[in-house]
Amino acid sequence: MITLPFEGTATQEKQLNAVFEKYKNVPGCLMPILQEAQNIYGYLPIEVQTMIAEALEISLSEVYGVATFYSQFNLMPKGKYRISVCLGTACYVKGSKAVLDEVENQLGIKDGECTPDRKFSIDTCRCVGACGLAPVIMINDKVYGRVKPEDISKILAEYKDKEDA
Repeated sequence: MITLPFEGTATQEKQLNAVFEKYKNVPGCLMPILQEAQNIYGYLPIEVQTMIAEALEISLSEVYGVATFYSQFNLMPKGKYRISVCLGTACYVKGSKAVLDEVENQLGIKDGECTPDRKFSIDTCRCVGACGLAPVIMINDKVYGRVKPEDISKILAEYKDKEDA
């Protein structure tokens, strides 16, 4: 598994401290703090979870337990280009596992990981609602249908060649 170093900034920490101040003395504030922290950092690395635990004077395991229970929270960073590979029934039957294998192979990362340059991340999902186009992948909000493993190089090239803004 590829692990990326935490790259939090002083500005982000200042924003998180403002969140702590906003929820000071508010019972049951862990969920909204986690949501706001994820909005600030893009995900919830252990460093951020530790800051939250210390600010709320609760255990790190309690913060981690909530962060891992709800699917809305990400513990790993997401890339600028978030690739979702559908593994729902229609897509799977039409070969989405081979498509996923090719995406992972070309990017050198696995499902749930992010490339070291933080340009791409891969996540699987169960259905994107485009079963008639199976197998389907999405890159951010763009849907690619009837994808074959041999299409992946061309699709990824669209994003690899883009200048970072």
